[in-house]
Amino acid sequence: MDLVKFMRGKLCGHSDIYFQKRGRHICTGKLCEKRDLSAKPYSSDELSRQNKFRSAVSAVKSLTAEQKAAYAAEFQKQTKYATLRGYMMAQEYAKL
Repeated sequence: MDLVKFMRGKLCGHSDIYFQKRGRHICTGKLCEKRDLSAKPYSSDELSRQNKFRSAVSAVKSLTAEQKAAYAAEFQKQTKYATLRGYMMAQEYAKL
């Protein structure tokens, strides 16, 4: 198998990404090392960002129908976010 020369999307920096073409299909595979938390635990900054993201997710899940309708109206006026859920996540994350 050859190493990938170019690929779009998210790639893990320490992974070995491989691909093989079979007919019209390109099969990809990667060997990714999982983080060893005993050797390298999360820093306090990483933990605070994870908690902030969890809080934003729970805030979006707990929105009322009226709040979702208000976000939907605001979402129609903007062009930065492609999905309503992404827009709501960004707004709730910014509040924290």
